[in-house]
Amino acid sequence: MSFHPIEQAPGRLNRSELAVPGSQPQMFEKAAQSDVDVIFLDLEDAVAPDEKVQARKNIIRALNEIDWNTKTMSIRINGLDTHYMYRDVVDVLEQAGERLDLIMIPKVGTAADVYAVDMLATQVEDATGLKKRVGFEHIIETALGMQNVNEIAGASKRNESLHFGVADYAASMRARTTVIGGVNAHYSVLTDPEQDGSRGVHWGDMWHSAIANMVVAARANGLRPIDGPFGDFSDPDGYKAAAYRAAVLGCEGKWAIHPSQIALANEVMSPSDDEIEKANRILAAMADAEAAGKGAVSLDGRLIDYASIRQAEVLVEKAKQIAA
Repeated sequence: MSFHPIEQAPGRLNRSELAVPGSQPQMFEKAAQSDVDVIFLDLEDAVAPDEKVQARKNIIRALNEIDWNTKTMSIRINGLDTHYMYRDVVDVLEQAGERLDLIMIPKVGTAADVYAVDMLATQVEDATGLKKRVGFEHIIETALGMQNVNEIAGASKRNESLHFGVADYAASMRARTTVIGGVNAHYSVLTDPEQDGSRGVHWGDMWHSAIANMVVAARANGLRPIDGPFGDFSDPDGYKAAAYRAAVLGCEGKWAIHPSQIALANEVMSPSDDEIEKANRILAAMADAEAAGKGAVSLDGRLIDYASIRQAEVLVEKAKQIAA
């Protein structure tokens, strides 16, 4: 390991994160009673301009009056390029800061964007005497944000997670797609012709590189990498496939833009019983090996060593976090 220590963000359970428009207060109670880990009450894309002020009032009232149980609560503020943003931060923190855990900052482009919100939040907290410091979630959803993702990830002690905003990222990159997440038939390769002239088509994941880059930046700074939305909520299999791809790359959670996606995210982002059982067997086998003065041992015909311990510990710790 490097001599440079990585300070980890607070260990929140973040398998599923539900988006709830602030302009739809009738959805709040249902969200509070769901099995989602994190809820973000939205003031940005899901709220029309003429509803922004009322949506902010709805969110303040809901944070103060609804029993959200142990759920982690976040708000997605409007972008720094709008005149709504400062009121989103000031009003919600001043009037409902005790129940707010996170602020989600959209379209983060530079480390200076993070600094600006950090400064504003700090002034409000100091002025009102809030003891709890709100954390930050950052959506990486522009070419500028992806270019500066490493600096963004390390820009504030408040930072907790990075999220891949696939729709706006596609628009920023001028990608030839109009869907939110998922795959594209044109992002594929052809096999060489067979003897009969036929050729196989293998689709790829056009978002692989972007998510992988974001995961590296998040993990190198002790943050949680979270995959963003999957727009077709009538396609649970497509959602699970996208979530599994993100999980394999290192993401530990995914957005739910519809309540039906919550259980899917929780399922995919939780280690299975078989995985937990195997992880515990690895830890036990390595403990026996260490007692015998060995640094590696064979288990089920495969070599395991101290790196295997670290992999197994991640799964076991996640299982404990879920159980708690």
